[in-house]
Amino acid sequence: MINLKNSTRRFMPPIFSLTILLSLPATTLNADEDYNPEALKSGRVDPSMHLQQGSNQTQAHKINEVIYKATGFGNTFMVVTDEGNVIIDTSLPGMAPKHKSLLNAVDDGPVHSIIITHGHGDHTGGVALWREPQTKVIAQENMVEFLRYQKRLKGLFIQRNSAQFGFDLTSATSSSASESAGVNMLPNTLFDKRLNFTLGKEKFEVLHTPAETYDALTLWMPEYKAAFVGDLFYRSFPNIYTLRGTKPRWALDYIASIDRVLALGPEILLPSHGEPILGNENITAEMTRYRDAIQYVHDQTVVGMNQGRDVYSLMREIKLPAALDVGEAYGWVSWSVRGIYEGYMGWFDGDPVNMYAESPRSIYPDLVSLAGGAKQVISLAEQHLSEGDSVKALLLIEAAMAAEPNNQAVLAVRLRILTALRQASSNLNESGWLNHGIKQTQKKLKKSDKVL
Repeated sequence: MINLKNSTRRFMPPIFSLTILLSLPATTLNADEDYNPEALKSGRVDPSMHLQQGSNQTQAHKINEVIYKATGFGNTFMVVTDEGNVIIDTSLPGMAPKHKSLLNAVDDGPVHSIIITHGHGDHTGGVALWREPQTKVIAQENMVEFLRYQKRLKGLFIQRNSAQFGFDLTSATSSSASESAGVNMLPNTLFDKRLNFTLGKEKFEVLHTPAETYDALTLWMPEYKAAFVGDLFYRSFPNIYTLRGTKPRWALDYIASIDRVLALGPEILLPSHGEPILGNENITAEMTRYRDAIQYVHDQTVVGMNQGRDVYSLMREIKLPAALDVGEAYGWVSWSVRGIYEGYMGWFDGDPVNMYAESPRSIYPDLVSLAGGAKQVISLAEQHLSEGDSVKALLLIEAAMAAEPNNQAVLAVRLRILTALRQASSNLNESGWLNHGIKQTQKKLKKSDKVL
């Protein structure tokens, strides 16, 4: 029996191409040197955050009698029924063929539905591969605008993702392949608050649980008390703000959505990054701590805002108490503080100088001149670096670079500072951007050397 009900409608999308975020060819995924941030070596990062997670998997992970998982940076799940299979998330394009092979080895029956927990490319990358003529591609209705948003800024997102994750996205697919993938991954079945359906003997309840994106959803299978939560939970403080750029991600949405999942009483929690958590007691402990950490950072930020504190002071001062320290291997508390602050109030900080179009960087050359030139600034930067204040050293060198962008001594010190910061990093995204800065500095050094 197939039965769909509650807030569901068929959607015939306009045809437009989509450069899928985080899309990359399979060869890139197999090249360790392309994504090897220093943070991975720290021992403090959950391996599920590695782009090559699952590359050595040889068979699908059986969760229970109907649920199977292929592991990756973006897991793919399959629910087997006697009237067709349901796929939950489809990982990155480069991982999707392997995931499909592993799961089809379990059951290669028709794909009745693909459920996309949200519209990021590490969840949508294999939709075109899995999709069959009659397959329902199910998503929350906000995904349509989310995909348009990504397309609207696709040039910038290509640059930002390439920098953050350390690979070249521009050659991942041809324009015709991108057009085809974009059309074939679009949802054709949308819902607002919830969608219920039964396939064979299995019941599926799809719930809107906004968090990392406005279109985020959770799939609930009541018979097994299994919750597929997408990126509502992973083993790090969440990316309430991501450095590659995002619309505001509302902390209170995360909290409400976690509460909604906890109220279901799950016995199996299936995140799209990392391994399942089994047992309601374990799930409740993990998710409650996660929720309370988000609540704490949100509330402390709001208190500071109402006291008239500036965002940089709050970024430095707000720290998770030990009982709520869920780690910062992917999201970072200080970035989230700024994301919450500016999400509520926007970019203007109340200082009249920031009303105008001139950047603070525009006066760096004047300040460097007043200091006696780049050589003097380098000396002070090196002093801060030797004292362990790499960030202050980097700020000084940025001023020197604004004054003398091709000065090899300035570039060499910048390279040393960025390398020191990378070696100390235990956050994958920080490490990724530091790698990008190192590569850019090395290129400038080579270019300036040729000029000389």
